[in-house]
Amino acid sequence: MDSDQPQTGNPYLKADGTLGSKTAWYALTLVVLMQAMSMVDRQILSILLPRIKADLNVGDAEMGLLYGTVFALFYALFSLPLGRLADGWIRTRLLAVSLLGWSLATGLAGFAKGFSLLAVSRLGVGIGEASSQPAGLSLLSDAFPKERRGLIGAAMAVAVALGLGAALTIGGSIADGWDARWPDPANAPLGFAGWQAAFIGAALPGIVLAFFMWRLPEPIRGVADGIPARRDPAPFKAAFGLLGAILPIGVWLNFLRRGASAKDWVLNTLVLVAAVAGAIFLTRFTDGLREANPIVIPFGDGGLTGNGIQWLVSGFGVYVLFNWVQSLKLGDKPAYVTMAKNPALLIVIFMASLQTMLNYGVMAFTPSYLIGHFNQSATQVGLIFGPFIAALGILGPVIAGPVSDWAEQRMKSGRLVITLLSLIVSPLCAVAVYTTDSLVMFYVFFVAFSIATTMWLPPIYASLVELVLPRMRGMVTSFYILSITLIGQGIGPYTVGLMSDRNGGDLAAAILSLYWVAIPIVLLSGLAIWRYRIDEPQVVARARAAGEPV
Repeated sequence: MDSDQPQTGNPYLKADGTLGSKTAWYALTLVVLMQAMSMVDRQILSILLPRIKADLNVGDAEMGLLYGTVFALFYALFSLPLGRLADGWIRTRLLAVSLLGWSLATGLAGFAKGFSLLAVSRLGVGIGEASSQPAGLSLLSDAFPKERRGLIGAAMAVAVALGLGAALTIGGSIADGWDARWPDPANAPLGFAGWQAAFIGAALPGIVLAFFMWRLPEPIRGVADGIPARRDPAPFKAAFGLLGAILPIGVWLNFLRRGASAKDWVLNTLVLVAAVAGAIFLTRFTDGLREANPIVIPFGDGGLTGNGIQWLVSGFGVYVLFNWVQSLKLGDKPAYVTMAKNPALLIVIFMASLQTMLNYGVMAFTPSYLIGHFNQSATQVGLIFGPFIAALGILGPVIAGPVSDWAEQRMKSGRLVITLLSLIVSPLCAVAVYTTDSLVMFYVFFVAFSIATTMWLPPIYASLVELVLPRMRGMVTSFYILSITLIGQGIGPYTVGLMSDRNGGDLAAAILSLYWVAIPIVLLSGLAIWRYRIDEPQVVARARAAGEPV
């Protein structure tokens, strides 16, 4: 149990001793606001993209790189140690510190005069936000009874919708208003352009919210499942140890310390060589897809193109993911068996990663598509499309959360059936949305598209926590985040941007080019339904067989 929160004084219990008190609902509110702010600071780049692209003189692929890959690597990398820290330290304190950190990093983008500082800002946002989902989901799982986890998943998805909408509204309004007041940045306060002022404006609410998160009581870990967790004596040591164990050199030192087998060494070397070779090949291949490939990191007489950074970062991320799996096998065999040897969990995470690639590819460039294809201003997109997607993004999870709980009560893996249905409808709607020439019909079709695209997520959150033990929830959320970030956010926006550069700026065709993955997504969803029914009842038994004292 958490040392500073005794059972007898648990503010998350109602008068009758059940979970779900007013404090629990207050915690839910703060976590939802925090998740929304994380999406604001992440998504605001999309509405500012045309301005930044013009100022920095780069292509859509480089903007996709900034939106996705630069953020994604550090978000994914630090989600692992911070997820481990969320499993051992005070989650409310971790969330407060993280929120303050990524808000300051967002504000740093306001001072960017070139690609490099903007990339550093995105890097900082990625590190700060890495703890938000693992710690937030873990905290709420201990604040409400087990039967309300569909509700928790819906709340997390609602937060995403609120953040997406607010990012467009805040970014578009501030940028247009600032540029209208000061058309020449040289005459503006501090020499800021509108897009720089928008970043600073987006950073301020998170700084305030961090104060309230710091003061939130910590719930008892595992009480909702009747498996109170033991107090972790050294959570920071474990978290930093995990970070070291997944980085190059550190992973090899960890191998020596833990007596890794020759097979582990050989596999690690082969994956590293394959990651480097793949990055070189894909860089040369994608450089050949465009007539111009801007140098974004110069050195000597040349430098790295945006494509080079994309694939070096992606290759490094794949290697880090493999290092984490190996370190888990050597240091926490019950967790390794529960996650890496759990077919249902692996299928759910891979399916979600492919769907996230679609989601991030769409949301990164849809504001630019509205501005370019329908001649909308950033303010119009922010004030109309922003609240529109926020409302629809809330409606989908609000429907999916209770419906998925209802379905699960009537059939095993019923939640995942809701996911399957939504992922069958979503691609059909996407074709209608991005082929119409009518702005009115775009919004009409987008209603069905948005609801279908957001209903798949709440059942995924609920399924993740059901497929592991309570002490592993931070780790499994980190595993999920690492996978969906590297595959989804790391590839989706970049691919849409690259296809747009290749086809002369046709964003609709570029977005729809991603939807070939819809078929494997649907097939994997059906497979997940079948495997969940087999694997979920065996979670405790498998962990116990691997040495877990439960």
